[in-house]
Formats: sequence, C-alpha cells, structure tokens
Amino acid sequence: MPRPLRVAIVGSGPAGIYAADALLKSDVAAEPGVSIDIFERMPAPFGLIRYGVAPDHPRIKGIITALHQVLDKPQIRLFGNVDYGTDLHLDDLRAFYDGVIFATGAMADRALPIPGIDLDGSYGAADFVSWYDGHPDVPRTWPLEAEKVAVLGVGNVALDVARILAKTADELLPTEIPPNVHEGLKANKAVEIHVFGRRGPAQAKFSPMELRELDHSPTIEVIVDPEDIDYDEGSIETRRGNKQADMVAKTLENWAIRDVGDRPHKLFLHFFESPTEILGEDGKVVGLRTERTALDGTGNVRGTGEFKDWDVTAVYRAVGYLSDKLPKLPWDIESGTVPDEGGRVVQETGEHLQSTYVTGWIRRGPVGLIGHTKGDANETVANLLDDFANGRLQTPGSPEPEAVDAFLAERGIRFTTWDGWYRLDAAEKALGEPQGRERVKIVEREDMLRESGA
Repeated sequence: MPRPLRVAIVGSGPAGIYAADALLKSDVAAEPGVSIDIFERMPAPFGLIRYGVAPDHPRIKGIITALHQVLDKPQIRLFGNVDYGTDLHLDDLRAFYDGVIFATGAMADRALPIPGIDLDGSYGAADFVSWYDGHPDVPRTWPLEAEKVAVLGVGNVALDVARILAKTADELLPTEIPPNVHEGLKANKAVEIHVFGRRGPAQAKFSPMELRELDHSPTIEVIVDPEDIDYDEGSIETRRGNKQADMVAKTLENWAIRDVGDRPHKLFLHFFESPTEILGEDGKVVGLRTERTALDGTGNVRGTGEFKDWDVTAVYRAVGYLSDKLPKLPWDIESGTVPDEGGRVVQETGEHLQSTYVTGWIRRGPVGLIGHTKGDANETVANLLDDFANGRLQTPGSPEPEAVDAFLAERGIRFTTWDGWYRLDAAEKALGEPQGRERVKIVEREDMLRESGA
C-alpha cells in the first residue's frame, strides 16, 4: 500500500495554513493521502495574526477561527519553537519529506535611506508592532516620551501605529495586550500624531474600514487639510477603477471639510509630503523635514522644491515589511523574496530547486491583505502536486512521522504541539477572565513553553 505524500511547511501563519488546507482538499489527500508537518519558530501558531495584527482589531483576529479548523485536522502536526536555519536545515527536511513549502512571511522593517534615520527616536514600525503585540523576542519596554510623533507611510500598518499611539492605555485594556504593554502605554505622552504620505488621497493604501475606525475613538480627533485633497487624471482613473481607493478618498474628503472637534489627541493625515530628512540634535530626533510634492498627471508625484520642518521628537517608519533571508535558498536581495516560478523555487541557474516551494510574503513580498495569500497557496500546492504526479519530487530516506520526533529529541529541541496550543490558549483566557477580558497574552517564551507542556 503506498504511503501518504509527506510535506513539511515552514511557517504557521495564514500562508502556511492555507497551503496545508489546499493539500487537504486535493485529490491526493484521498489517495494515497497526505501527511503534513508544520514547523514554527514561535511557541504559538498563527504568525502575523498573533504578532502583526493590532490588538484592537479582533475582527481580523477572527481569521484564527478558520485557521483553527485546518490545524484541527488529524493529517497535520504542529512543531512550535523550532527555528529553520538553527534547529533544522533544508537537508534535514529532505530526509523526512517529499516536498517542503516555505511560508515564513516578513517581520522586519524595510529600510528608508534618508539622513537621520538612525537617530535615537527613529523607529521601525515592525519593531513597535512586535512590542505591543507581546512578541517574546523584543524588549519588554518601549520609549514613549514624545508628545509629537511622525508616522511615515500610508498603509494599514501606519494606521495601526498611529492609532495605538493616539489611543489611551485604558481604551486598549479590554484587548489582549499583556501587562507590560498596558503599563508602557499608560506612560505614553503622545498627544499629536502626524501621518505622512508622499502621494495623494487616491494613492493611499489604507483599507476603507481601517481608515474609518480611526474616527471611532472618543479620544482621537482626525484632521485632514483641505489643501491635501487633490486629484489628477491618473488619480481619477484610480478612483474609477478601484472601489476601495474611491471609498478611502471619500472618507478623507469628508474629514477635510468638517470642523475640527475637541477630542484630546490630534491625528493629522498629511498628503503630498515626502520625508527627506530626520532632524537631530545630540543624536536625538528633534524634527522631520519634508518636501512638498505635486501630482504629475499620471497619479505619480514630483518634488516642488518647497520644504517644511515639522516639530516632532519621534519618527516611526511604516514603509513596508521585509523577509529574513532563508539559509540554503536562493535570494533576491532587492525584493527580499525567494525567486520562484508558480511557487517552485528557482536557482541561479534557472532550474527549479527540487521539491522546494514558497508561498505568501516570502514568495511575493509583503503586499496585499491576508486573504490574498489563499490564491498564492493554491497555485504553489497545485505545482507541488503536479511535480508529485509526474515523479519530479525527491524521495526521503526516512518518511515515517516518528523519525521527525526522534530527530528533535536527539537534538534536544523543546517543541510545542497543537495540543500544547490548546493549553496555552486556555491559560491566556484564564488570565483574562477575572478582568472580563477574552484573554491576556503571555509574552515570555519560557512561560509559553511551560503552559504549552513542552
């Protein structure tokens, strides 16, 4: 009787779990069957949903419910707290699996090469997100001394950062934020947040719902300058062809024409301001310099030579995420992705790296919403199954599932399991219950491992 197809997936965020789901829904899952092991460097699953989505967005965290149903399937095993490149390597995975899918996502900040970017008080948004989301590998405290703060970027991450900085700690207390984050936010002195976009309202990458949520807080006054509401032919085309862009522009227009209210924290959304320099004194941020831009007819902008200095003492850049390079895989340094064709990893020679695949942000860069990852996973899995059907996959020497357990035991690697996630989940919910909260996130890696039974 033929054995099941054995597949390893590295990364347990949406990209990896969608790939597992696609495998389970394939014809191969019925005959000869599939057996999937998911490796995750964190002790808990769900990747960016757990460590990248703002805590006051439980709607997005609802995606976990769907991911849960996939991981509950008996054909899947989870190995948490196992780091690819440290605890195990590509050759190790090849010994146990017919195919390997990398779905490691992106957690670092993309660089912004302007003078002053390295000053004290200049931060990457991804680092701040990791802090307020209780990531175990970042410091437990965050400096929140600045009363006036700049956020560079007009995507949803910039909105998250601006919103968390502008809200009060008590507004966020009903969420899952851990005690160290609540304490840190209580000391936050920010009362004025400035979000800067290089182009116009029609080019902003906000989701309409995320943008409107800014205005729901009783403490945040959202302010848009009427002079920043401007469109050229390219912008009008964008609005005609993109319903979301049109909704975002309409929301911004409505905010631009209303009277400014008296909510205590001011959140300014600036357009046509291109950051050119972070200003410093004694190594610390004391301001931001921007160049005014103007539309060129196509929806793009050009500099006008008109500069302005903004009085801020902290700057957060939210100009995109960047994936970490994966050992033993080819790498495109410009895009921060693994070169591929339809999810098949492509070597420098142009040949496919046998039995090796990518999906999600490590494949196409950190763009699009979580749901876009599903189509990506379906394509990658379809090509893996095509390679399987046509005998192009390598044959592992030790395909038995227990060989993986023996390998990890021999290496002395403490790992968490799917049953362990249920225990950690219950522990976090129990912490929240006395306060009437759904959960309180456990931060320390050692505590996560202990509660998971590892």
